[in-house]
Amino acid sequence: MDKLTPPVELQRITPAKAVVASGIEMIFQSGAERFQALRGIELEIFSDDLELLMGPSGSGKTTLLSILSGILTPTAGTVELLGQEITGLSRGKLAKFRLKNIGFIFQDFNLFPALTAQENVEAVLNLKGIRRQAAKHQAQQLLEQVGLADKVKSLPRDLSGGQKQRVAIARALAGSPRLIMADEPTAALDSQNGHAVIELLRKLAKEEDCTVLMVTHDPRIMDVADRIVYLEDGMISPQAPHFFPVADGASSS
Repeated sequence: MDKLTPPVELQRITPAKAVVASGIEMIFQSGAERFQALRGIELEIFSDDLELLMGPSGSGKTTLLSILSGILTPTAGTVELLGQEITGLSRGKLAKFRLKNIGFIFQDFNLFPALTAQENVEAVLNLKGIRRQAAKHQAQQLLEQVGLADKVKSLPRDLSGGQKQRVAIARALAGSPRLIMADEPTAALDSQNGHAVIELLRKLAKEEDCTVLMVTHDPRIMDVADRIVYLEDGMISPQAPHFFPVADGASSS
């Protein structure tokens, strides 16, 4: 009688880690004044996820995002992005790494007022070494992707808040970065525009091989996030603080 062959155990596939932060401390000092913004942060973010950093004002969210994106150097600890430790890189190598791999979305858009929507996106592509005609074509495609095909020649002053933010997202996507870092991208938007931006960022994470890390107070985003990391007093909290107020001053489209 033949022996039955035992079933082969399926190998569990572990998702790749896009971000690994270990022992992150951040101390700001001005004269005799010393403030510790972050205290021993340990954080892992998996590829193709949309993850939120939430917490009350002063909890260290934006400071942590700045460190994870290489804008700030921590007082202690290390940051690894896409398998590359960035805390020990020279300024030049760090700048090249960020240009290639990270797209940024800011709360106040940070668009060049004298440039059209297309030119704002082209500017990043040019920095990445893409030639003029190719950059022009890619910029048009990116603006079409975010629903602004009819606004490529518009200046920022002629765009609504939601449209400006979508230009900022198109610019962040220039050159196909693998990480998107967003600081309160929906804070200045009304409900309709905020929802459109949220859905676009979610689509990026799930369909474009892109990891999105977002600082936000906006509860509208919580339902679409893969994970929420709560910060309080410079530390990761095991549970949410009592409430997160929606940012004031939402603008209409």
